[in-house]
Amino acid sequence: MRRGSITIFSRPAGSARVASHRNNTRVTADPVSGPRPLRGYLLAAVAAAGWAAGGLTAKLLFVTSDQVDPATLSAARALLSTAMLLVYLGVFRRRELLVRVRDLPFLAIFGVAGLALVHFTYFATIQATNVPTAILLEYLAPILVLGVSVAFLGERLTWALPIGVIASVTGCALMVGAIGGEGLRVSATGIAWGLSSAVFFALYTVLGKYAAPRFSPWTLLTYGLGAATLFWLVYLRGPGPIFHILSNGRTFAAVAVMALVSTIVPFGAFLAALHHIDATKASITATLEPVLAGIATYFIAQLYAPLTALQLLGGALVILAVIVAQWPHLMAARAGRSASSAELPPPG
Repeated sequence: MRRGSITIFSRPAGSARVASHRNNTRVTADPVSGPRPLRGYLLAAVAAAGWAAGGLTAKLLFVTSDQVDPATLSAARALLSTAMLLVYLGVFRRRELLVRVRDLPFLAIFGVAGLALVHFTYFATIQATNVPTAILLEYLAPILVLGVSVAFLGERLTWALPIGVIASVTGCALMVGAIGGEGLRVSATGIAWGLSSAVFFALYTVLGKYAAPRFSPWTLLTYGLGAATLFWLVYLRGPGPIFHILSNGRTFAAVAVMALVSTIVPFGAFLAALHHIDATKASITATLEPVLAGIATYFIAQLYAPLTALQLLGGALVILAVIVAQWPHLMAARAGRSASSAELPPPG
């Protein structure tokens, strides 16, 4: 870690290198030191906490302002996040802005499919159904991530993975009230949007894992958010709606906080986590989001909602899922073996 850098994006010494290809330069991740599973789980938990904070902030904005809609809020958040990252990297990490021209299509796909469309389909699901249904459908993503990771990314199918996925999905269903609460509201359109949100969230995870050894989290996030911003500008037919909501000082401050706390920090932390743990384990850990959000609403007057016994059970299941996902690493460490060598296939 270097002075002046943000901890979650720091990499082990010697892990960054500059690769030159015919006068085109990019920063890649050089796996000099092995993955650190504990750090990976902590980073994924930080991501969940940041996303939970963002959801609560957005809820407060929707409750207190009738001028903020989900699409415009997502666009404003992406725009401010991109601006913050460009300023920071331009001053402190200039070389991480350098990429090869042939990498731009992948970065654009990552930004649009892995960032912008996750929010777009999630909000469309809410509009067609309700919040519990939207959250539950989006957090079917670990099931998709497990299948893709085992089939194509070389992730080993241990007993812990399917159990962790089932426990996390069940826990999310209980936590958001899909079982015993407000309940699911099912329609063909809502199911289609909800499954799409799960696919795009899984795609974000899998693309992030694929890109982990090729780009630094800073590079991937900056170009990804830049592409997401362009997507929103096209969708909104220009920056007018964004500038309109940002003209309000209170809204601007809230969106600026969301840009840092619920966008740059969590998305960056999750990408950094993928340097240390498998995609399935990261996505299981990220299901802590509704648990943390549910706990937080207990302490926020405007959003106060006491937790029921079923919700507490759901939160416990999600926490159990995270522990189960880590179990092989914990056992390997106890036996004095390398957890990375026990769980992760050799590169290549």
